[in-house]
Amino acid sequence: MHSSNTDDTDATAPVGAADTSGAGTGSRHPVGPVDASLVPRFAGIATFARLPRLEDVERADIAVVGVPFDSGVSYRPGARFGPAHVREASRLLRPYNPAQDISPFATQQVADAGDLAVNPFSIDEAVAEIERGARALDDRADRLVVIGGDHTIALPLLRAVHAKHGPVAVLHFDAHLDTWDTYFGAPVTHGTPFRRASEEGLIDLTASMHVGTRGPLYGVEDLADDERLGFAIVTSEDLEEHGVPAAIERIRARIGDAPLYISVDIDVLDPAHAPGTGTPEAGGMTSRELLRILRALADRRIVGADIVEVAPAYDHAQLTGVAASHVAYELISAMAPRDPGPR
Repeated sequence: MHSSNTDDTDATAPVGAADTSGAGTGSRHPVGPVDASLVPRFAGIATFARLPRLEDVERADIAVVGVPFDSGVSYRPGARFGPAHVREASRLLRPYNPAQDISPFATQQVADAGDLAVNPFSIDEAVAEIERGARALDDRADRLVVIGGDHTIALPLLRAVHAKHGPVAVLHFDAHLDTWDTYFGAPVTHGTPFRRASEEGLIDLTASMHVGTRGPLYGVEDLADDERLGFAIVTSEDLEEHGVPAAIERIRARIGDAPLYISVDIDVLDPAHAPGTGTPEAGGMTSRELLRILRALADRRIVGADIVEVAPAYDHAQLTGVAASHVAYELISAMAPRDPGPR
């Protein structure tokens, strides 16, 4: 776990630190981020969006948690450093989201739960530890937004979500299907989580979808297997030909009213927008397209999310980290409660 600024009633606390007085005492006011107009964004410990630590609040509606694990990758490693990189890139986020007309940190308590410590030498042990860690956080937070790590982590996260909600719609943004069977005989890797999730009954087979897939496959049977496993597809070519509004319409129709889990592999973005990833593919989405689609899901029941495959060793000028931090911000905003009354 990492530390954050202390209570601003403490004489040693920096001016403008997040007010944690009353946190843990039943206060109805969420503890928000450090005030960037008083404390420079480049100062202090990097929690996500400079929010309080989970241990500094009574309970959280959403906990942001890192899973620094990348032993399931099949090409370039380095996503284990993704959570720290995304937190650093999130320093520039601000408390009001004009695109969604919401202040996501004022209408719900969001806190940073630090990182899960998982075994980097055993995929099986790591997967078990991730599921246990996610379930343990249920005692302190209603929903998780997880920063990976490679896409292997989606399987144990879906197991934890399924234990709470039953089968969920999975909206999977990725250049790749991730429904392959094995790599080198290993059944759980970053290319297989959604096959295992489908086989285990974790997902709603009538409401799940990939968005942004592109590039070469091993064979046409990959698509037949994917459909059998319960996924529809909006490819990058579909987005180019028909546009984002048509994609949003298809996504919303497919999801319906099912509880929704959103998994974002940052390589869904074109390498021009996200070079810092392990398996880049040309011809991807723009950051603007991805964020627009996420904003269109604010009226759905999002029960959890992950952002994975950020590998900072290949990043330039924080392009990938900034994109991932904004994805997390839009997801948290989409999860925020809306006032059902007249505006």
